[in-house]
Amino acid sequence: MGMRGSSRRGIAWRAPGWAIVGSLAFAGLTAAFMYTLIVPLQTELPVLLNASREDTAWVVTITLLTASVCTPIAGRLGDMYGKRNVILWLLVLLILGSVVAALSTSIVGVILGRGLQGMATGVIPIGIAIMRDVLPADRLGTAVALMSATMGVGGAVGMPLAAYIASVADWHMLFWMSAALGVLCFASISLCVPESTLRAGGRVDVLGALGLTLGLVGVLRFISRGAAGGWTSPVAIGSLATGVVALGLWVWYQLRTSNPLVDVRVAARPAVLFANLAGLGVGFSLFSANVTLPQILEMPSEGGVGFGLTMFEAALCIAPSGLIMLLLSPFSGWFERTFGARRLMLIGTAFIALTYVFLLVFADAVWHIVVANALIGAGIAFTFAAMPMIIMRSVPASETGQSNALNALFRSVGTSTASAVMGAVLAAMSTAAGPTREAFVMCFALTLGAACIAVVLALMIPRSPRASGDAALGGPITGPTGPVHG
Repeated sequence: MGMRGSSRRGIAWRAPGWAIVGSLAFAGLTAAFMYTLIVPLQTELPVLLNASREDTAWVVTITLLTASVCTPIAGRLGDMYGKRNVILWLLVLLILGSVVAALSTSIVGVILGRGLQGMATGVIPIGIAIMRDVLPADRLGTAVALMSATMGVGGAVGMPLAAYIASVADWHMLFWMSAALGVLCFASISLCVPESTLRAGGRVDVLGALGLTLGLVGVLRFISRGAAGGWTSPVAIGSLATGVVALGLWVWYQLRTSNPLVDVRVAARPAVLFANLAGLGVGFSLFSANVTLPQILEMPSEGGVGFGLTMFEAALCIAPSGLIMLLLSPFSGWFERTFGARRLMLIGTAFIALTYVFLLVFADAVWHIVVANALIGAGIAFTFAAMPMIIMRSVPASETGQSNALNALFRSVGTSTASAVMGAVLAAMSTAAGPTREAFVMCFALTLGAACIAVVLALMIPRSPRASGDAALGGPITGPTGPVHG
């Protein structure tokens, strides 16, 4: 199937730059689509799967958990054994998970399939690392901006498609569609994307992978399920304590092992650290909009809060955000090259913060929601373009896979935190008709706070981070048939 990269390497290295970028971006869109694939069916899942609402919540949660756990591990494996090879294996897992879920009629099979689908999220940061390895420096910014934006574009644009299919066909068709997308991605990557000659060396840090998994599962289980079971319940406190202790021991171990899963010292560099912490706030802001705005659009208008739109109509109102991200990607790349990634990060986070100020004042018409969501998409496009460039200018080329994967992890933790916090606020401030207007105001105010913190963290990023041991950021890598050109 071309996973070793030897039989097709000549074909891959002759592929033009646009084909490489297009193939990786398509894979990124498909991986991001898995987040919102099942969202249109959330309210119907208890009936469809004959399970409780608490159990069916795991159909959504498991994807987030496996994405958070597997993304940094996949990044490290990509640095060691070849980024293209790891992307292909991630796509195999996506296809396998889709088929398992498509053939399942019980909740166990669907949760297993959704967990395998979530592992494909690692395609996005590894794809960014491939671009650094094989593209000329003058084209890297735009390509990275496009690839990074797929994390937001895939979910926003895919939601109307998922809503339409769910309304006209059996729900299993969603998973057969995702399997078909995975096959197309696999074929495209196999034919067009070269394998990087850069390798980090070393061995797989199995103990580090287990420690990171235990820590993240503990913390993310507390975040994602705390509201349902009670934030102070023994199970919630136990999950949090287990996660925090495991992550503390994991950091201690990573600092002392000769082949760490994640080079904590590199991750602690100011540019990398502040970009990742800002990524928490950006991820929180993105998913806060995904949770609150569709609910406002779909709630009955009689209560004076919602607008009474159908599921498909609400999804169409959300879609422009993804299109804005996609359209702004080339501009983001130009802005980053001209003015710098730090300024682009500042503009993006400030854009998001100002948009939530707008929502606190104007949220009483459908066009207000559409405009606000589009503006959030613009801010996300700028920040998602800036963060990978800041990180790649601050780490050795041999560690771009794991470093970008770590950034994706921080964004995922931000999204899961937003899901839990927004859900808890809306549930606590509800009447029989649904969440009150005050509940949404509280959600917007909390998200504004998170966005403002992201602005402050962006200001703390050093002005001119430089990679250690790199002659330059980007540039073509010479392979068996010569350098890659666009």
